[in-house]
Amino acid sequence: MGLDAFFGAVWPAAVRFLHGLARAREDRGEYAKARKLCERAMRILESVPSSSGRDKLRVRCLSHLGTLDRIEARYDQAEACLREALAIASSVFGRRHLETSTLLNNLAVVHKYQGRFLEAKRLYLRSLAITRASVGPDHVRIATIYHNLGGLEHARSRYARGERPARRAVEIRERALGADHPEVAEDMAALAAILDGLGRYGESEPLYRRALAIFERKLGATHYEIAVNLNNLAAVCQATGRAGEAERYYERALGIKRARLGPEHPDVALTLNNLAALRRAQGRLVEAEALYRRAASIFEKALPAEHPSVVTCRANHAAVIREIGKG
Repeated sequence: MGLDAFFGAVWPAAVRFLHGLARAREDRGEYAKARKLCERAMRILESVPSSSGRDKLRVRCLSHLGTLDRIEARYDQAEACLREALAIASSVFGRRHLETSTLLNNLAVVHKYQGRFLEAKRLYLRSLAITRASVGPDHVRIATIYHNLGGLEHARSRYARGERPARRAVEIRERALGADHPEVAEDMAALAAILDGLGRYGESEPLYRRALAIFERKLGATHYEIAVNLNNLAAVCQATGRAGEAERYYERALGIKRARLGPEHPDVALTLNNLAALRRAQGRLVEAEALYRRAASIFEKALPAEHPSVVTCRANHAAVIREIGKG
């Protein structure tokens, strides 16, 4: 067999192997390694003639690169990757295919982080309709979209509207995967965040603690999901008058987020903003001002000026500066 024939026979398996390995790296929170593997797979795809099989693999690799861009807060790049993947998927799979639905969902997630909430909602609902028609109303794919719809309403501070889809996600996924699955824990933590917004801390805290135990047991003590959960659990402790406990959780969350995402990520800024609010409530205004300033700087670099996180953090920073001036 000649070299060209050999390469033509093995490249699909090579791409699938690299992409599978990239997914495993992402699951472990090793995003830079996942990206390198995806990019290597894409280089192989770019070197072979166009075909239906090549295009299908290209969709999956582009989708994964878009997800990694979103995780690393490169939202414009994420959108470009996912839109390219969506155009190809609509052609090779069809507009009503599950692959197309997944891309609609993933693009909606990016729009949520961009603060483009109406566009995100429209794409989530399109994805939901396609997925429900393809696999029925109780599949884990449906749970993912409900999880995201709840998260969108949380981002819009419309907590009452987010509770129903968040609960539905927990119900579907727990029935399909079992109570101790990490994805079920993610759903529980998302529901807990919505309950926080409704001031129902007595319901949210047990969910956070249950999710945290699952994450630590299944994913390890430094996984990104641990940091998200610790940040939210800290906020509950803060709201219920346990400042010392809140401080410990915020500091631990910050350490994990910085290690996993880097110091300039907007998710790091989120915890900095929350820790600043704690310092402000404790009367430690100079420390609070420095934390707010740092958080605002990160948000402003990563997000549009009208994004709620930017607007809120700027307002918090300005308020604490006024308080310092009065002192």
